[in-house]
Amino acid sequence: MTTLETLAPVAATGMFSYAWLMIAVPLVMAAVLLLFGSILDRVGHWLGVAAVGFSFAIAVCLFSQQLLSAPEARAVSVPLFDWITTGSWTVSAGLLVDQLSILFALLITGVGSLIHLYSVGYMAHDERRRRFFAYLNLFIAAMLVLVLADNYLVLFVGWEGVGLASYLLIGFWQHKPSAAAAAKKAFVMNRVGDLGMTMAVMSMLALFGSSAFVAVNAGAAHLDAVWATTIGLLLLLGACGKSAQVPLQAWLLDAMEGPTPVSALIHAATMVTAGVYLVVRSHAIFEMSQAATTAVVIVGTVTLLAGAWIGTSKDDIKKVLAGSTMSQIGYMMLAAGLGPVGYAFAIFHLLTHGFFKANMFLGAGSVMHGMDDDVNMRHYGALAKVMRVTFLTFAMGYLAIIGFPFFAGYFSKDHIIEAAFQVSTIAGVCALLGAGVTAFYMTRLMLMTFLGEKRWEKGVHPHESPKVMTVPLIILAVFSVGAGLLMNWWIQEWLEPAVGNHVEELSLVPGPIGWLTLLVVAAGVTLAWFLFGAKPVPAVAPASSNPFTVAGRNDLFGDAINNTLVVQPTLVAARGLVANDNRIIDALADGSASMMSGLSSQTRRLQTGQVRTYALTMTIGVLVVGAVMILTQLG
Repeated sequence: MTTLETLAPVAATGMFSYAWLMIAVPLVMAAVLLLFGSILDRVGHWLGVAAVGFSFAIAVCLFSQQLLSAPEARAVSVPLFDWITTGSWTVSAGLLVDQLSILFALLITGVGSLIHLYSVGYMAHDERRRRFFAYLNLFIAAMLVLVLADNYLVLFVGWEGVGLASYLLIGFWQHKPSAAAAAKKAFVMNRVGDLGMTMAVMSMLALFGSSAFVAVNAGAAHLDAVWATTIGLLLLLGACGKSAQVPLQAWLLDAMEGPTPVSALIHAATMVTAGVYLVVRSHAIFEMSQAATTAVVIVGTVTLLAGAWIGTSKDDIKKVLAGSTMSQIGYMMLAAGLGPVGYAFAIFHLLTHGFFKANMFLGAGSVMHGMDDDVNMRHYGALAKVMRVTFLTFAMGYLAIIGFPFFAGYFSKDHIIEAAFQVSTIAGVCALLGAGVTAFYMTRLMLMTFLGEKRWEKGVHPHESPKVMTVPLIILAVFSVGAGLLMNWWIQEWLEPAVGNHVEELSLVPGPIGWLTLLVVAAGVTLAWFLFGAKPVPAVAPASSNPFTVAGRNDLFGDAINNTLVVQPTLVAARGLVANDNRIIDALADGSASMMSGLSSQTRRLQTGQVRTYALTMTIGVLVVGAVMILTQLG
């Protein structure tokens, strides 16, 4: 067995010694774009693109060197500096470039570069474009810290950096109250998950004396079930926050208030993939607790169905894709909870999803660009005729996500469904149902947006986007088609040293579960066609009393549930504390002050300034004292 528990990373040599530049270049560029102000307004966006492109070039070089190295030399440790030193205890900051982290680095910088390039056109008329690219660079740098860190404390720095960058980008159009509220909501809800992460890392330091992956993986084998379950559940809480999994999913759809390239970056290459990475990276802990792995499976299964449900009911094109992201990340979490049989498939689907989801989000942005920023699909229709490149590239992403044979999702998602049936029939059936619902709502999106009769608002003149936006779409479409076939027989063996040695024979010919999945997908497509292709689509969503539709349109009442269970009790408690402070604490303080003030006012009257009055008072006082002494002696 060749895993990180038994094989320590080798020391960095050659090109690996410069791995830190992947992070440093976009981070420094973000600082430059922010600090140099309007001087860089004319070229700042191209500097941002170049910075991420440079990081991608380094990632490609490192990956190439890994391919040429022996398997035991592919996990490389890159020490940076001693970060925290107290007594005999030292926490070092370093990077781990292994088979798992390099795939994330390639995805983050590769897809991130295309999103940066697309943003040059999409944000062309925004007065704050330079600042936008600074935030994008910061996002890329933070996510690279997260996936390249060699210990959980450094990972947590990237974890928080991603949270900050998402806050800045979701609320980038801060003049819109809805955008500002969405950014705050994402930030606050992620703090709940971050609490779990913080407690998990502190537990590791207490139990293992280190947060380094190698030390934690080695020490996990000696954990008792209680501690393994506790740490696993805390890590899962953190993953739910970042990856918008139930019950911390409510921020994701509101995050669509940010510019569309932000949605693509969050949903495809960076933030929401962090939770999947965390669970897979922490596999040594989860494998010590059946309860923790079961919790991961339950969370993933519930979320993949919840996201698909939401996707069926939305008319906002970006929110349909956001629900889709919830669902697809749910598939990845489900796979990560299946154990060694699913780890590689979770990462496989994460990578293919990165391509086709970025493709579709940027395609949605292209549609919005041609439709005067209208996001309502009921105002679209017949766009395939006037936006051919956008239509064809988006169609490649659509075929990939529904699992059309030999497109990217056909390989990665179908492997998860088959693996789920191996471990749990219930999870397998739910994953199969999710595939059918995905086919339904994505076909609905295609029919309402690109086909049928035009339903354009008056004064809208759809047109194709400029090449700076369509070229990234074409590249992503190519990977949406071919990435699955390219990685299908390779990724399990590649990831084996990092996530375990479960490798099974894969075939192009579907098995029984594969054929059943294709039938369910076909049923979903057919149903969508009869409801939205064979019939005219109303320009206004018809009122519905169907509870499934009502729940979907209201995001499964996620906000209402949070408001009832968390926000309102918190407000009641806060009001009680304020009332206690005002009526008791302040009353005591104010009452004692008033009493002393009244006493001093009365006492002040005794001071008349007249000597005769003072002499009389002294005489009376002497007489009183004398009388008391005489009476005391007589008694």
